[in-house]
Amino acid sequence: MGKIEVKTRLLGKTDFAITALGIGAWAMGGGNWAYGWGPQDDRDSIEAIRHAIDAGVNWIDTAAVYGLGHSEEIVGRALEGIYPRPFIFTKCGMSWDDSGKITRCLKAESIRREIEHSLRRLRVETIDLYQIHWPEPEKELEEAWTTLRELQIEGKIRQIGVSNFNVDQMKRAEAIAPIASLQPPYSLIVRGIEKEVLPYAARHKIGVISYSPMKSGLLSGSMSRERIAALPSSDFRRSTRDFREPQLSRNLALVEVLRSIGREHECSAGEVAIAWVLKNPSISGAIVGVRSASQVTGVIRAAQIQLSPENNAALEGFAEGIGPALIERVLAKTRHFGARLFGH
Repeated sequence: MGKIEVKTRLLGKTDFAITALGIGAWAMGGGNWAYGWGPQDDRDSIEAIRHAIDAGVNWIDTAAVYGLGHSEEIVGRALEGIYPRPFIFTKCGMSWDDSGKITRCLKAESIRREIEHSLRRLRVETIDLYQIHWPEPEKELEEAWTTLRELQIEGKIRQIGVSNFNVDQMKRAEAIAPIASLQPPYSLIVRGIEKEVLPYAARHKIGVISYSPMKSGLLSGSMSRERIAALPSSDFRRSTRDFREPQLSRNLALVEVLRSIGREHECSAGEVAIAWVLKNPSISGAIVGVRSASQVTGVIRAAQIQLSPENNAALEGFAEGIGPALIERVLAKTRHFGARLFGH
């Protein structure tokens, strides 16, 4: 697959022109840790990263804790010899001991130790965007943000950002130094940031790179009850609420709406789910987790999809609980030629 025309967007007030899609490397950490996605072949991970770069994607998001350092190592290996290399975004604030027990710490000493390990694993001298993974312990937030600012001045970080912060926490950080970016969850299923967080980010010109636009693969179109039931015990999704009843039935019904819209655009349900996230003007880019080159091929066109008013009406109608008959009539206007969304 050759490069496609991928438009870029500036990340907040920075000079980072990032593609609408970024590579998410969470699952590349493998399954041998508390929040793993099950077994993962490192060769597949490296091939996926390189395939995405060849297709035009210009940034990768990872974290030290993903796979207890393994994800960063894979990113470092995958990018060796590639020039110009994509932007590398990673995170701090979650450490682990020899037994794999994870603790959250935002003390200056801990962050300085973390960044040295990340630089080594990623095989770089400077990290493009370094983010506080979670604002916990919250009492250490100011110390952490001050430390990131110091590391930026020292040249070990180009830009500093936050992840999973609410408005009050962002205000506390901005009292010390500007926030380049926020990384929150955002999808058709998880929309809590719309009321306060996104408007605040827009007013303060904070870039937003959202994660889980397909809700950990649930909205990809490739997930079924049978596949979910067969997920390995090391896959954290087995125990999450959206992969279990009563939410599961509703979420799989939403996938049928996405799949039907996808037929109009000749794309996958997952690409429609990502396109819905990207249509929000407050979103700078979406982090899309991939585990193989074929998965890259299955999502790469999402940034090119222009959802119609009828498409958006169907998706918003589903979210608001409007009856399936009305949604089906709306979708009929999008030339699906009799596609049936419910009772299938």
